[in-house]
Amino acid sequence: MISEASNDIAAVEDALRRAAARGRSSAGADAARRAAAQASTRLGQHIADEGLADVSYASADSPFGRLLLAATRRGLVRVAFPEEDEDAMLESLAQRVSPRIVEASSAMEPIRRELDEYFSGRRREFALPLDWRLVGPFGRRVLGVTAEIPYGGVMSYAEVAADAGSPRAHRAAGNALGANPMPIVIPCHRVVRSGGAIGNYGGGPERKRWLLELEGAIAPQR
Repeated sequence: MISEASNDIAAVEDALRRAAARGRSSAGADAARRAAAQASTRLGQHIADEGLADVSYASADSPFGRLLLAATRRGLVRVAFPEEDEDAMLESLAQRVSPRIVEASSAMEPIRRELDEYFSGRRREFALPLDWRLVGPFGRRVLGVTAEIPYGGVMSYAEVAADAGSPRAHRAAGNALGANPMPIVIPCHRVVRSGGAIGNYGGGPERKRWLLELEGAIAPQR
């Protein structure tokens, strides 16, 4: 595997040199860039397979557009909605988890598969290992309660705060839910206002409604 990675490093370097040399030919430069991208992808996968990266990431299709997924050896650590800035997310992971980050599509395949099953209505519970290191102690209690809300069920912010051991901290519980680093998988969309309104959501109220309708928690909007 190490020799294969070395070969891919050489391939990336060679493709970049060819891209520079063919700068006057758009077709040649495009071909060289594609070759560099393919070699870079293989290199990233080798690094992930060898355990040389602390964080692997890749994108995944969803009904909302392109999600960005990141995982460590412990498990899933981040799910980002399409409007979140990829560079900013990776910089945050580099600072808070590790700078040893690599794009590795196949490493995210189990996560992609479970998300696809969920979005198609074929999965009601996620079986993914999770890495909670981006969540503080209070947030962990709040999101721990949230993770136990069953498919098709809802709880109020006040109920979640109470179950997390801080019955008067429903506003703080709302903030912790808004900072959920793994939306959808940790189902913060299942927490609603006491009066029945769906309330706020980090991915926007339309996505929250869509998820609740998918799960049968609320009736489809006419």
